[in-house]
This record gives sequence, C-alpha cells and structure tokens, in this order.
Amino acid sequence: MSFRAVLEALRRCLPLALGLLALGMPQAFAADPTSIPAITVTTNGQGQQEYTVSLQILLIMTALSFIPAFVMLMTSFTRIIIVFSILRQALGLQSTPSNQVMVGLALFLTLFVMAPVFDKINSSALQPYLNEQIPAQEAVSRAEVPLKAFMLAQTRQSDLDLFVRLSKRTDIPRADATPMTILVPAFVTSELKTAFQIGFMIFIPFLIIDLVVSSVLMAMGMMMLSPLIISLPFKLMLFVLVDGWALIIGTLAGSFGTV
Repeated sequence: MSFRAVLEALRRCLPLALGLLALGMPQAFAADPTSIPAITVTTNGQGQQEYTVSLQILLIMTALSFIPAFVMLMTSFTRIIIVFSILRQALGLQSTPSNQVMVGLALFLTLFVMAPVFDKINSSALQPYLNEQIPAQEAVSRAEVPLKAFMLAQTRQSDLDLFVRLSKRTDIPRADATPMTILVPAFVTSELKTAFQIGFMIFIPFLIIDLVVSSVLMAMGMMMLSPLIISLPFKLMLFVLVDGWALIIGTLAGSFGTV
C-alpha cells in the first residue's frame, strides 16, 4: 500500500474516531462521580452567578498579583512613604534609615491608619462570604463601600472632577457612585499633592539651617568645607529635641482623620 493510500484511509477514519470519543466522554465522567469540573458557572435564584471552588481559587491567586498595587495606590501608603523619603532628603541622610526600615514603618503605619476600614470590610464582606452567607460578587460590592468612602474623604473635588471630565462620563449622579477606575487615579493624584505639601513644610526648617551654616562658612572663608558636614549634626539635634519622629508620624496619622 502506498503512502498516499495510508493517508487517505486515516482521513476517512478520523471523523469516526472523533465521534466515538465524543460518545465515550459522558460515560467516562459518569463512571467517576468524584470528578470535579474545572469551570462551572451556575445561576442562583436571585439571578447571580456562582463559580466552582477551583475557579474561585484561580481568581484569588490571580488577584494576589495586584496586592502590591492595591497597597500602594488605594491606601495611605503613598502619602506616608513619600513624606518619609522627603524627610530623609531634608536631613541630608542618603541611606539612613534604610529603605527596608522606611518601607516597613510605612506599612505598619498604613495598617494603623487603615484599621477601621479593614474592620468594616471584614465584618460586612469577608466574614459573611467565608460563612457562605453571600456570594463572591456581593462580597466584593460590600468591600468597595468602606474603601471607597475612605478614598473619597481624601480626594480633592478638583481632582475627581478632572478624571470624570477626562473619562467623558455624564452618568455619575453623586460622588459615592464614582467607579473605581476613575476614583483610584483621582485619589492617587490627591495623595501625591498632599504628600508634597507636607514635605515642603518639613523641608523649610532644615533648609534654613543649611543656609545659615553656608553663610557662616563663607563669612569665615572656609569655602572648601562642605556645609553638609557641619549642618548635619545641627539638623539631627533639632530633629531629636523636638521629638521629630513622633511629630511626623502623629501628623501623618492625624491627616487621615483616623486618630
């Protein structure tokens, strides 16, 4: 038999094989009642869709990759870490405190500031979902309410109007109905503006010390000596005497209206 004849025979048998395979698949699933389908979407009596556990796990694992962006852009972390960075620059310290210490302090201060919001999310959305009282879609909707309220309280109306205008949306009746795709960039813009305003106020006293030290060194003819070497101890002494860390952390926490 020639090679062409073999290919022709295989071509004719292929539809029959596929048909037998399709007929045998339901019987195979019926023979194994413990098998769990990978993707199943069911509609309950209220018209909401529910997903299988395997699909929910897949969605949760995918959502974990967005946790860093969630922490940085939807909480108080952005304002806190920027103020800490400006403070370190104003003191003239390049690597003290280290980046790890600053990020760790910013994270725990963020947890402190966001604790009331997280408590509301836990009581109204997470616990009912874990107790199988509400579906996943309703849990997400409930979790958005306290988080959106926090973000709206920190967002300037001008920034919110800017992104509403850029999105060309005219179907938003009130501020709490703003979708997250518009609220998040408006919130981040307001946080950046507020952080730089706080950083400017922090920078002024240290800048005055630098100017005074530079003027004294120039008057003494010591132009070859770096003013940073002389001004750094004075700035550190001033920061310690006024209890700078308590002032900065207290001001940051109080700026969110949680303490």
